[in-house]
Amino acid sequence: MMTRAMWTHLVKDLRIELRSLDAFVSMLFFSLLVVVLFSIAFDPHGEFSRDIAGGVLSVATMFASVSALNQAWAREIRHNVIDAQRMAPSPGAELFLAKVIANFLFVTVVQVILAPFFLIFYNLHIAGQAWLLAIVLPLGTWALVGNGIFFAALSIRTRNRELLLSLILFPIFIPALLAMVRATTSILTGDGDPSLWIKLLLGYDIIFTTVSLLLFDVVFHAE
Repeated sequence: MMTRAMWTHLVKDLRIELRSLDAFVSMLFFSLLVVVLFSIAFDPHGEFSRDIAGGVLSVATMFASVSALNQAWAREIRHNVIDAQRMAPSPGAELFLAKVIANFLFVTVVQVILAPFFLIFYNLHIAGQAWLLAIVLPLGTWALVGNGIFFAALSIRTRNRELLLSLILFPIFIPALLAMVRATTSILTGDGDPSLWIKLLLGYDIIFTTVSLLLFDVVFHAE
């Protein structure tokens, strides 16, 4: 259930991003660049395009999202808003969920815009159940964004927080990345059953979201 405080944080982040579109434009540009470069490098066609498209989509989403995650707390630090948020009576978990949902929406919109380019550049014809992508991609995106927001808050006081975020996030995201790639590839090629990888993604999301919610107050209020 979305509380008033969570809704306030969410609307604030959405309004700020919609006014500037800094993070959104950088994500979209970077992900399109990855898609185009890989299509040129591998000259995908037929079965081969379906074999690599899942990995390219997942990697493009991962690297593009980092630019937005690095900016997740930038405005709060720049204007000292973070100190006011720390003194707010609402639980830190509500702020965490609001930022995760906001960034999840941004990344999802980028993926939707990216989909036609994938179909064109990789000559894709989905051999499996295409509707399963509507489950796999949100689960993988939530895993990336949820961990990214948490570790961005963890590295908020460090000098090289952009570098530290990547060093922490990428190794921990590897199981979810693997599941996302394998499930997407299975759906695109029609080979194998993606249900095992979908269950792995779901379990990963539940475990890491729960841990992040429990620990976020400690991390957020640490000096």
